[in-house]
Amino acid sequence: MYPIWEVPILSSALVIGLIASFHVLASHLAVAAMWVTVLIEKIGLEKNRPEYFNFIKRFTLLLLIFSFIFGSLSGIGIWYSATVSSPRGISGLIHNYVWGWATEWVFFLIEIATIYAYYYTLGKVDGRTHVRIGYLYALAAWISMIIITGILAFQLTPGKWLETGDFFDGFFNPTYFPQLFTRTAVMFGVAGIYGLLIASTLKGETRFEITKIISRFAFAGMIFGLIFGYWYYKKLPDHAHQLLNSLPYMQTLAKVVLVAYAILTLYFLLTAFILPRLNNSVLSFILIVLTFVGVLSAEGIREGLRRPYIIFGYMYGHQAIAQDLLAKNIKAEVEVFEKEGLLSRLGYLPDSLRKITPENRLEVGRIVALHNCANCHAFTEGGIRPLPKILRKLSPSTPEDIDALLSALSAFPYIPPFIGNEEERKAAAEYLFTIVNKK
Repeated sequence: MYPIWEVPILSSALVIGLIASFHVLASHLAVAAMWVTVLIEKIGLEKNRPEYFNFIKRFTLLLLIFSFIFGSLSGIGIWYSATVSSPRGISGLIHNYVWGWATEWVFFLIEIATIYAYYYTLGKVDGRTHVRIGYLYALAAWISMIIITGILAFQLTPGKWLETGDFFDGFFNPTYFPQLFTRTAVMFGVAGIYGLLIASTLKGETRFEITKIISRFAFAGMIFGLIFGYWYYKKLPDHAHQLLNSLPYMQTLAKVVLVAYAILTLYFLLTAFILPRLNNSVLSFILIVLTFVGVLSAEGIREGLRRPYIIFGYMYGHQAIAQDLLAKNIKAEVEVFEKEGLLSRLGYLPDSLRKITPENRLEVGRIVALHNCANCHAFTEGGIRPLPKILRKLSPSTPEDIDALLSALSAFPYIPPFIGNEEERKAAAEYLFTIVNKK
């Protein structure tokens, strides 16, 4: 086991979620934007409307800056935060899908080359050639989504991979196509609100013409997103449905997603067919913020549906292997930890903490508790699922009360079982009792 990353207030999982949600905005814009842009370019060429190219130049520049600078930086942020938060989880994904990621990076390089070529050759090469460059970029970007979606869907529904360990059994899993089509549809909504922000800076009738084109694309994407999203919902495993229907915070996130989705869809409907003059910079920017809130909530649901796993059915949130994977000669670890202890697996510990003594008991208990709980809970009084407040509601009168709770964690379908032997569990309970009674 690797050192644990403790993040006060936020928890390590939320850090990943915040970065990933921002990255979704940038990546979905990168995938969808060019399909709409090329269509507008073709209309401009056919109707001899050079003023359309003013929008294309501005929108492509936004794409370059937001998606390929800030989006790329947030992609690095995901890799870094996920690696320090869940190194064994990332290791498991890399060992299974390193060639999938390598393939995606090839297409990402094509994206980088073609987006720069598209931007800097606008008006400098013939229209047909320029449109082809745009289509090459758009196709490469969508193939990137095709690959990444397989890895994301695998984490929730690994399917036959749990028996075979086969690359494609995990990649083409039960929720792969529903999630791919949902993301493909909704990405036009994400790109649409950014496109409307750029369209609002144009002058005269061009502003309203571009607004209607973008809004119709975005509105269609949102409608199809509802259809495919329902398909995705129906393909979720029973465990995920149970969590979604029983955990209050999941229901709150679902309401936020639905409200944000409804507002955006209504805005696209109005600006596409009824009142294109409604589109302005202030409203578009506000709706971009709303889009981020909606995406953050949706990603929170998608990640939460895996609880208590990082990879469903295979690796728990605290990174212990949940079941045997005979195809790869990997053994379950929970019973091993119960027998041999957790401390023996923490190679980074100094010798003074490798054995529990009266002097180091609380410090060792803190380390054991962090390994078991810090991925989902804050150890501070405030923040995301703060452990002191949660435990205080149970009114434990002694450390033994908390120890009884830790020994029964497997009874909760959304919490991993405690890893560690009895002595380590009691030390963790004693430490947790001190933070419950800190006041």
